[in-house]
Amino acid sequence: MNETLKVLETRRSVRKFKSDPIPDDVLDQILTAGTYAPTGMGQQSPVIIVVNDRKTRDAIAAKNAEIGGWDKGFDPFYGAPTILLVAAKKRPTDVYDGSCVICNLMNAAWSLGVGSCWIHRAKEELESDFGKQLLRSLGIEGDYVGVGHVALGYPDGEIPPAKPRKSDWIYRV
Repeated sequence: MNETLKVLETRRSVRKFKSDPIPDDVLDQILTAGTYAPTGMGQQSPVIIVVNDRKTRDAIAAKNAEIGGWDKGFDPFYGAPTILLVAAKKRPTDVYDGSCVICNLMNAAWSLGVGSCWIHRAKEELESDFGKQLLRSLGIEGDYVGVGHVALGYPDGEIPPAKPRKSDWIYRV
């Protein structure tokens, strides 16, 4: 089977991560794949915020858990040592552009032996004072929408098999 198709068919969301950091050379390959995602009219509206700093990572996790209505101390990133926060400059294709970036990031990660999980609530995070301050602290100016996070790290445990594909997925004309 073609290696690309194999990655697409075998990738799974990981919800338990080892604490081992991702080496820079591996992370850089994943990030580069994200930058090659298709975007509306080639405008490249998304940005990828890499969070490896434990204090910042935990602050984002706490805000995400608060938005999600979970108890204090719950980690919506499942212990992943790295969080990739994908935001996009507001435009008609912002969420689509950022979603393509997230898919490229997750598939590239899997191809390199790194697990991932798409985590929501980035929109609400970046609409909050907390999120606005985060963007300002990085020098990101303009009107951005949070598209999603990628929890990233090495899987800790068994990877579940794929669920059977539904029978009415594809229609041909």
